[in-house]
Amino acid sequence: MSQQTNRTMVTIAMMVATFLTAIDVTVVSTAMPHIVRELQGLSLYSWVFAIYTLTTSVTTPIYGKLADLFGRKVIFSIGVVLFVLGSVLSGMSQTMEQLIWFRAFQGIGAGAVMPITFTIIGDIFPGEQRARMQGVFSGVWGIAGLLGPLVGGMFVDHFSWRWIFYINVPVGAISLILVFMFLHESFERKSKKIDYWGALVFTAAISSLLYALLNGGTTYPWGSSTIISLFVLAAVGIVLFLWIETKVEEPTLPLSLFKNPVIAVANIIGFFISFVLIGVNVYLPMWIQTILNHSATSSGLTLMPMSFAWPLASTFAGRYMYKIGSKLTALIGVILVSLGTCWTLAVQLNSPYWYFVGLMIVIGFGMGYAMTPTTVLIQSAVGWQMRGAATASNSFVRSLGQTIGITILGSMFNTSVTNYAKAHMPANAGQHAGNISHFLQSSGGGLAKIPPAMRQFVDQALAHAIHQIFMVIFIVAVASLVATLFLPSHQRVMQQQKQVN
Repeated sequence: MSQQTNRTMVTIAMMVATFLTAIDVTVVSTAMPHIVRELQGLSLYSWVFAIYTLTTSVTTPIYGKLADLFGRKVIFSIGVVLFVLGSVLSGMSQTMEQLIWFRAFQGIGAGAVMPITFTIIGDIFPGEQRARMQGVFSGVWGIAGLLGPLVGGMFVDHFSWRWIFYINVPVGAISLILVFMFLHESFERKSKKIDYWGALVFTAAISSLLYALLNGGTTYPWGSSTIISLFVLAAVGIVLFLWIETKVEEPTLPLSLFKNPVIAVANIIGFFISFVLIGVNVYLPMWIQTILNHSATSSGLTLMPMSFAWPLASTFAGRYMYKIGSKLTALIGVILVSLGTCWTLAVQLNSPYWYFVGLMIVIGFGMGYAMTPTTVLIQSAVGWQMRGAATASNSFVRSLGQTIGITILGSMFNTSVTNYAKAHMPANAGQHAGNISHFLQSSGGGLAKIPPAMRQFVDQALAHAIHQIFMVIFIVAVASLVATLFLPSHQRVMQQQKQVN
């Protein structure tokens, strides 16, 4: 990096960019139940998240490679512009289908913001300072998590949910201005070879997988020719993608990175943890707003304990991981995440509010301790020229974990609610017996129209479906615990860092 770079101002710009992306996650999660009520389409609920994480995961490695080829500054700026434009379009949506398409566009921009942010921080800060900055940036994420529910709840309850997207415009503008003014980089320009075929094939493969998972068992039977064909197409596409990555000069996802045990294991942990995170952030607000009938603000505030605990734990992890060992630090994190997800299994219709506060604190601490060391380890395992691709690989698998996670959980939710409604319909349901299943799958806005006698049944159906989701995220959390045991020892990691730095 050039000596002309103002490290303080660039750090502020990256904090603003982190805030931009982080607040979008919290606000959308808590606003979705209300958005569904207005735009109609409970069965499309998962698509709003899945399409965003899909386009984010597909474009993340591309941006990482472009950042290594063209420099961090220009690619970061393009990502912010696309993200803000997608936010404006999302705010203007009139149907769920439009919102899904515009969220896809927003995700294309988000694919650049987070990985390049952490890449720039990795460039301008060395070794242990880099670890401390990860803690600081997790603190920014936590602040966004605190303000997101408050601002989002206020917009949803008192103004319009559309402002949760419009708010990204001034925040994005501030980040862009600071980057243009204060980030100055010098690097050796190389030949620009972009893996367009790899990106295209991967997009087609994952899109086929998502469509099959979200529609299997509901729109189409699992054994139907449509679903089977989609799964075959996805499998062939993934194999073809991996083959392409071994042949092209500048692969979208350099598979050689995964030969490094530090990067390979850290990315597996990131995949599982992200799967858990999306499940908690999406379905816990649904429980609170739909079953407990709380406001969007109240639902958002339930996520606040995680926003306190995550940056606090991340700060501790960044400060002490070089003293107690990176593997032990990550292990503490995944154990806490596993305990928190285990706690979700105890949630019942009459569970006290402190249950939700407590489990979010535990999961938040776990996320902070697990995410920080894995991010630092990945950046420290390679030199400057590969740091963008390595960081992008981590962002890629995390986005992929969220994409696959919300898709599988969304499919389970739709199928479970439908089957429960068919199997447990009350005998005295009257005229509602024939359409309760359709209501649950097509509209999020009719709960108030159901007679009181039916409301308990609806709550039980939703609780049954969300409980199955809690069981899955617990199993995935345990899988992340097992994966962490295979992380190389702290001594081995330190030796590798000395070789590349």
